[in-house]
Amino acid sequence: MRPPGPVRSPSGARSGNSGSTRWAGGLLRALLVALIASLIASAALLGLAAPALVAPALAAPQPPPTSPTPSQQALPEQAGLPVSGTLRNVDGMLLAGVRVQVLDANGQQVASTTSNTNGHWELTVPSPGQYTFRIDQQSLPRGVLVLQGEVVRKVVPGTLSLVVFRFGAQRESLQTSAGAEVLRVLVDGVRFGLIIGITGVGLSLIFGTTGLTNFAHGELVTIGAVLAWTLNVTFGLQLILATLLAIVAGAALGAANDLGIWRPMRRRRAGLIAQLVISIGLALVLRYVVLIYFGGRSESFADYTNQVERNYGFLSITDKDLATIVISLAVMVGIALLLQRTRIGKAMRAVSDNRDLAASSGINVERVVLFVWVLAGALAALGGVLFGLSELGGTVQYEMGFNLLLLMFAGVILGGLGTAYGALVGCLIVGVLVQVSAQVIPVDLKYLGGLAVLIVILVIKPQGLLGSRARIG
Repeated sequence: MRPPGPVRSPSGARSGNSGSTRWAGGLLRALLVALIASLIASAALLGLAAPALVAPALAAPQPPPTSPTPSQQALPEQAGLPVSGTLRNVDGMLLAGVRVQVLDANGQQVASTTSNTNGHWELTVPSPGQYTFRIDQQSLPRGVLVLQGEVVRKVVPGTLSLVVFRFGAQRESLQTSAGAEVLRVLVDGVRFGLIIGITGVGLSLIFGTTGLTNFAHGELVTIGAVLAWTLNVTFGLQLILATLLAIVAGAALGAANDLGIWRPMRRRRAGLIAQLVISIGLALVLRYVVLIYFGGRSESFADYTNQVERNYGFLSITDKDLATIVISLAVMVGIALLLQRTRIGKAMRAVSDNRDLAASSGINVERVVLFVWVLAGALAALGGVLFGLSELGGTVQYEMGFNLLLLMFAGVILGGLGTAYGALVGCLIVGVLVQVSAQVIPVDLKYLGGLAVLIVILVIKPQGLLGSRARIG
């Protein structure tokens, strides 16, 4: 008996093998013809170029090398790419006589200079590439602290290469009253809470309309800040314009997330647990992609890093912190008007309350969800720039979004999952608690204060401050 298997006709097998043989033979002949033609062309080019290379050497004997004259020694050939910066202390004092060193990728010093009386320094690096710019702390004036004295910068031709170092002052030298200190802490808490709120509102809206707990939302914050840093530092765009472009890119990234990942999963009726696991994996992938591109060091924006606090009588605050508060409040008011006064805002609230009822009433649910993702991506990008500029002292880090993610979840859960206004209230509370706790515990542990209060409040009211039991249960 013949073993079971597919039945083939002998003629079909023969014709298939013959076709494969002819195809392989034709491909081999084409490769041989191309190889012979390239060899002939190379030989012809070498034959044409050889007389041109030999003729100058045979035309006239070269004069023997002569030693340069003293005037020629005094005028060396200028080469390299310029890099500059200005050294300014946190109190606005220009730092003169500070030595700046440049190291290449191998750790060898390739250049150094000293800042002038205006705090300005300038030097040239030999070629494009990545260099480490370092402050010689032995040359700093007494009482000046270095917050970031080593910066890694990629120098490329045709761009404005600026290096910004961060300096601080002795806390003991700042004499303030108890009332002014309390007011400063409260203002810092409100500022930080507004930043958390900008990023957390998008996270809350995504949960309200889709039920997804998006752990990759923190990476959207990081990518927005990194894009703004790239446009600002690498391409020389002013930070405001760079931030606007980063917001557009963040909105596009949010749309790509929904169209490429989450909408197909919703069509396949994937469970929320599966989507949660995928969001965690996506967060890890995006984080390490940013690490490969950006590196593990903190990098500074080229604009608005070192600023002097302005005294407004009852409060001293820098311009960038004040601008952060104003921009955040304006954005929050805009989101409130969007939800209350526009058709898309009402549709978002309807989908968040009851998805099936909204679909039966004629609302295009998928279009509403796509708009939510676009809005969340744009807000995450803006929040990332404001977080790096205001809270991190004008620097960008590849883990900044991940560090902010727990506080976003804390604020959103504290206010009530799925509610935009609850997210704002919860994030403000978390921001103030974080800044207040930093006065009594180490700064590195200041986030624990907000998380601890979150646990206490949720034990008393599990649905959050403004959340409903039906939405949670």
